[in-house]
Amino acid sequence: MSDLPLSAVRRTAKLATLPLGFAGRTALGIGRRVGGRQAEMVAAEVQARTAEQLFKVLGELKGGAMKFGQAMSIFEAALPEELAGPYRATLTKLQDAAPPMPAATVHAVLAAELGADWRDRFRSFDDRPAAAASIGQVHRGVWEDGRQVAVKVQYPGAGQALVSDLNQVTRVARLSAGWIPGLDIGPVLDELKRRVSEELDYRLEAQAQHQFAEAFAGDPDFAVPDVVVGTDHVVVGEWLDGTPLSRVISSGTQEQRDTAASHYLEFLLAGSQRAGLLHADPHPGNFRLMSDGRLGVLDFGAVNRLPDGLPPHLGSLLARGLDGDADAVVQGLRQDGFLKSSIDVDGTALLEYLEPFLTPARSDTFRFTRQFLRELFAHINDPRRPQWSIGLKLNLPPQYLLIHRVWLGGIGVLCQIEGEVAVRDVLARHLPGFAAQPL
Repeated sequence: MSDLPLSAVRRTAKLATLPLGFAGRTALGIGRRVGGRQAEMVAAEVQARTAEQLFKVLGELKGGAMKFGQAMSIFEAALPEELAGPYRATLTKLQDAAPPMPAATVHAVLAAELGADWRDRFRSFDDRPAAAASIGQVHRGVWEDGRQVAVKVQYPGAGQALVSDLNQVTRVARLSAGWIPGLDIGPVLDELKRRVSEELDYRLEAQAQHQFAEAFAGDPDFAVPDVVVGTDHVVVGEWLDGTPLSRVISSGTQEQRDTAASHYLEFLLAGSQRAGLLHADPHPGNFRLMSDGRLGVLDFGAVNRLPDGLPPHLGSLLARGLDGDADAVVQGLRQDGFLKSSIDVDGTALLEYLEPFLTPARSDTFRFTRQFLRELFAHINDPRRPQWSIGLKLNLPPQYLLIHRVWLGGIGVLCQIEGEVAVRDVLARHLPGFAAQPL
């Protein structure tokens, strides 16, 4: 069987340029500061050059690098136009593009997973891939009982490439996070490796998909295709038609945008309550807007298992933040590990730092826009703002890694969709602890 398109040596060489490039740009920035240039100008230049190299390298790779790139592509809406413009096409491709496997390789995987007579289980099977992602590709077929099915086949060698890529990408994270005093990056990276490695196990993915399908069976707002067969490297599931969310983002009507955005936010929150699982891969390639208005959901490789639902104190903390109770927010964040015991923080400054994240829940409805995301990123990343240093004091507890990924990623996608959502109502119905708190 053929491996992923780039050899391990070439992949490692490309990824190795990321930490080296970051270190070089940082040294250049320090030199320019010594030369008298303003700190914010140097920081902006370093960030711009880092993003430019990051998107260029990740756009040429697959596996773990592409998975990281897909997550980055969600935040394309937050980048200044002069930076995002030249890379928008590459970033969009990162959401649902990957190199196709030769038909012979696909057949070999199916024979190994479903048996030498695998063709007998299908009435028809299309050798041309219908979709592709970071570690596998999808083919369309008709199962032996007449059902239209999606056949997800993992790339041979995907596991080795994924682990290698992740090791390289985490080097970038360690370098870039080393100067943040409040962040304990080691446990977070260890948790990230465990979670991403789980995505290689298609049996786990099939179990999660079936769990979601049962929880949302017959739902008027959501459609989750059930699983037909799941093996270590192949998942056969029911086919799901619909308009890709990426197309709604690029050319959808305002009505489609509003519907998609409302359902999208609701699904991310409701899944943990109804299925005991959090869908933790929120990029647009995993969602479809169906002709009847339902939101179709795909790809269940990345999930957070939450049998008791989302922690109820998250809703309580959000409500307390909206209420301006700085002491309660600081105490709650410290209790959950978002603030280390050695870190002192001013509660009022903390609420000022978090305010853009609270804004969508302050009115009956809120329209997410690209401009909102740009302003949010400018608010938390601008070193000229007095609350900028607050971000350096915050930690990410490992158990909240995927919740945090969904929270930030979800905001990014909502701002790409540019829909109007009754955020407060959705939170009250689906975020434990939020409705119980008076606003």
